[in-house]
Amino acid sequence: MPISPFLAPALALVAAMPMLAGQDGSQQASEVDVIAIGRDNHDHMTVPVKVAEQGPFRFMIDTGSQNTVLSTGVATQLALKPSSRAKLVGVAGSQIVDMVHVEQIDLGRRSYYGLQAPLLESGDMGADGILGLDSLQGQRVLVDFRKGLVAVDDARKLGGNSGYEIVVTARRKSGQLIMTDAVIDGIKVNVVIDTGSETSIGNRALQNALSHRSKAEQTTLHSVTGQQIVADIGFARKLNIDQITFTNVLIAYADAPPFELLGLDKRPALFLGMRDMRALDRIAIDFSSRKILFDLPHSAF
Repeated sequence: MPISPFLAPALALVAAMPMLAGQDGSQQASEVDVIAIGRDNHDHMTVPVKVAEQGPFRFMIDTGSQNTVLSTGVATQLALKPSSRAKLVGVAGSQIVDMVHVEQIDLGRRSYYGLQAPLLESGDMGADGILGLDSLQGQRVLVDFRKGLVAVDDARKLGGNSGYEIVVTARRKSGQLIMTDAVIDGIKVNVVIDTGSETSIGNRALQNALSHRSKAEQTTLHSVTGQQIVADIGFARKLNIDQITFTNVLIAYADAPPFELLGLDKRPALFLGMRDMRALDRIAIDFSSRKILFDLPHSAF
């Protein structure tokens, strides 16, 4: 079966950036922000976001991206001038990009202030921007696949841990939450939840460990930076995270630079995409407590 090229927007900004954990610069609200999930032509989750009190624009929520990103079109529309340049690392390589200062971004009732955002082309991103980890630190992101909703707030306002069958404590690295106790077809693997990528991306160490299970097919990964990289395609029978089992996991294997940036290039590692996450009823990613919570469908019991 031929595999179509797909977008895989794992990002990381090499230049020092202000991470917002503990003092995220957001304005707290008395009600939970619940936003309907939209779908773009890349099948990404997009939410309406206002920038400098204008919009709304379609932003992708990407837990694989360290930084919030704006499209060049939005920056031009809002007359935001580049203030600096920085090196941006994407799934297919790195490049120097323009940076703009964004005074305010609004997601529902929640506002974020004083962000430094890289500029990329909307056609490469498949959206008007990306809501990255610098806008999500200190909060919980709840994705309800059953209802088609995403909520952003603190854990208490989102109901705490009630209703979740599985709660996994992750390790934090450069703002990312990494689950270290996962096993894929008998191989221990580090896993990062990547809401910005539809298909999972594995490093070469994982491919080598599962070499006898990989297929010879290849595809092209298209990064949000506009770059491309060739990847090998393989399937894993089972991915176990705590008591959860994902079956028939499609993996694109590539020397993607974000693995090295996170120190995950030497041992088997996987950016787990939304293709498999959609088998769940809900998933909550809690950056303040380093917990990832899974709500399994009733058919799983």
